[in-house]
Order: sequence, then C-alpha cells, then structure tokens
Amino acid sequence: MKITTRNAAFQQWQALLTNRNKRQRAGEFLVQGVRPISLAVEHGWEIRQLIFPAGRRLSEWAATLLDKVVEPVEMAPELHAELGEKSDAELVAVVGLPPDRLDRLGHHVPDRAGAPLYVLFDRPTSPGNLGTLIRSADAFGAEGLVVCGHAADPYDPRAVRASTGSIFALPVVRTSATAEVLEWAAPLRLVGTDERATVDVADADLRGPTLLLVGNETVGLSSALRQAADEMVRIPIGGAASSLNAAAAATIVLYEAARQRTRREP
Repeated sequence: MKITTRNAAFQQWQALLTNRNKRQRAGEFLVQGVRPISLAVEHGWEIRQLIFPAGRRLSEWAATLLDKVVEPVEMAPELHAELGEKSDAELVAVVGLPPDRLDRLGHHVPDRAGAPLYVLFDRPTSPGNLGTLIRSADAFGAEGLVVCGHAADPYDPRAVRASTGSIFALPVVRTSATAEVLEWAAPLRLVGTDERATVDVADADLRGPTLLLVGNETVGLSSALRQAADEMVRIPIGGAASSLNAAAAATIVLYEAARQRTRREP
C-alpha cells in the first residue's frame, strides 16, 4: 500500500493525533518512537499498520518489524513526518485500542507477600501528567492503572510519549463509573494523597493490597473518592513550593510503597 496524497486513509490517521472521539470510533491510535512501538509489539498489542517513509534507508530495527506486518504502508516523506510529528521518524504504528474493562486489571488479592498495588488517577487534565504516572506505576511495580471520570486520554500521543511505552506493559482502563471502580476495589485498601492530610507517607503502611488514589491536578480527589479512602497521606515538602505536581507526588508514594514491599524485616 502506497500513499502519496492526503487521501481518506491519511486524513483518518491524521485525525487520530488530535481527536479523541475519532480514536474511539476507529478503535485505534497512533504510536510514535522506537521504544513505544517495540513495547507494543513485545506485549502483543494489535499492530494494524506500520507506516514508513518512501525512499528512506531504514534501520535494521524498522526493516525487521516491517517484515512482520501483513500490509506495511509506504507514505510520502512529508506526509509521514506529519504523522510522526518529526521529520526523522522511521515508523509510525497504527495500534488497536484495548477494551476498557476492569477485569483487565485482575481481581485477586493474594497474601501480604504478593499484595497487589493499583493506581487510580481521578480526572487528570494533562496527557503528559497521565503518561508520566503510567510510567511511574510501571516502574514501581503497580499492576494496573484506572483513569476515572472526564479525563485526559491515555491514548493521546502526548500521553503515550510521556509513558515512554509503559502504557503497553501496564494495563490502563478508562471509566466514568466511580461506583463500579469502588465495587471492584472493595478488597483493596484505598490510600489517597492530600497535602492537608495528617499522616506522612513514610508512616503509612503500604504493604498490603492497595489502591492509590491520585486527585485532579487542580481540585484534587472527588468527594466520593475522598469519602471512600481508608487513609489520606501527605508528602512533607519545604522551600517555596506550595504543592507538588500530581504525577510527581504519586511517584513519591509509589516509590515508598515499593520500598516498604522490598525491604527486609528486622
């Protein structure tokens, strides 16, 4: 398949860069960059097309991936640069969206030694923050992440880039049904973050089955999630900063959970 003009296929893929509704209707999104594309392939995501620029000498990595695709797409370099959002992009992948079902996250609660850790991000507004938190959750051993409410899209190219491909390794589920999430999370201990909380994060017990609740960047957690929380924790800070970025704060709590879970008991 060769594309040299702004035909219907190109326009549909171009819309995936900025239009969440069209991503949802098409059931697919664009992935840019070597690491994210490699992780999508490694973790078995549905690669619908791999788009490469015509007339360019490709790396061994790109050539190997193209050999695995039934119908690679050759595209005029200037059009390919628009989809890749950079002139030197080798490949752009069109990847199928996974289902937004909470059972993708698992629902077993084993004993304390293998206690699961999940994250819920309540109504995030920034794709960059969302992608950063997906990356941190993956790095510190979380088993899944829930994006709750009217929120940034984890399949926005900015979120995918910020996750550096972790979105393909960590199950991420979107939902607007807070009650459904709370029912799913019933066996878990819910720990929220709040700068006004009285318990320092280092003093909280994060070793058991836990769902970490992270609030919206501006208004924090919804009242329903705040009321459902078993404990609220704070991160002591100093300097001129009045608070931490939501993704940064959550990363600190995730690190503390990982530290508690891996340290040797005296």
